[in-house]
Amino acid sequence: MSELPQQLANGLILGAMYGLIAIGYTMVYGIVQLINFAHGEIFMVGGFGALSVYLALPSGTSLILALPAMLLGGIAVSVLVGIGAERFAYRPLRGAPRLAPLITAIGLSIALQQAIWKWYPDGKQARVFPQFKGHAFEILGATVQRGDLFVLVAAPACMIALGFFVAKTRSGRAMQATAQDPDTAKLMGINTDRIIVLAFAIGAAFAGVAAVAYGLRTGEVQFRMGFIMGLKAFTAAVLGGIGNIYGAMLGGVVLGVAEALATAYIEDIPGMEQFGGGAWKDVWAFVLLILVLLLRPQGLLGERVADRA
Repeated sequence: MSELPQQLANGLILGAMYGLIAIGYTMVYGIVQLINFAHGEIFMVGGFGALSVYLALPSGTSLILALPAMLLGGIAVSVLVGIGAERFAYRPLRGAPRLAPLITAIGLSIALQQAIWKWYPDGKQARVFPQFKGHAFEILGATVQRGDLFVLVAAPACMIALGFFVAKTRSGRAMQATAQDPDTAKLMGINTDRIIVLAFAIGAAFAGVAAVAYGLRTGEVQFRMGFIMGLKAFTAAVLGGIGNIYGAMLGGVVLGVAEALATAYIEDIPGMEQFGGGAWKDVWAFVLLILVLLLRPQGLLGERVADRA
């Protein structure tokens, strides 16, 4: 039990990253009923965008000073790729059977992976991402690394900003109306194409923030990192209730904490010794998804954000 605060902190940090990526899945699905399986790769290119900005800065630049530029670079690359995917890959298929955009998303995912692999020298190797140096912080009995503080601050800030945007701004209300009934929204004068692009852009921006957090935490980025993180984030979106932005973050936190606790404690259960450790963490994440789908298929919060408009 002495390790419990540390495991809860690890789960919260991991879950915050899952939640930031999951918001992109849930916003796009809530408006156009599309599962953007290339969203994990949009997260991945954001990490490489942030790294490219850092490498372009003068040698010896402090990470504290470089971080805002890295964050803007990662967000910009993710947003450009997200908007491009919507315009050229998904919009032409908007009236097609649902299987067509799904296959397109998988193809786009592979294409983005291969583009990064070819673009960077030694693309198969992980690229070193800068990390904060110095002592870790002790918070409520848990050791928190300096880089982890970024996501603990960024995730709540992003959620508060998004909640305000959706509830209080004209574009946010237009987004809710488009999610609820796009045809009626058009009749009311809402440019639904612009709203859909906005949803892709916001989701991609959050993925870019998560990519910087991932790099600061792990100290590396590599072209395959979007695959498993994208699957986990999609799992988080389903756990929270697909289409619900608050559910996406809740699902991410629940998934992260459950994964950390299962990794640390499952081997202490008699007869389960062989199922503990980091090698099984992905398995337990999807076991949790199966249980939620069996017991509460609509997710933890269930409703779409547009249903509360």
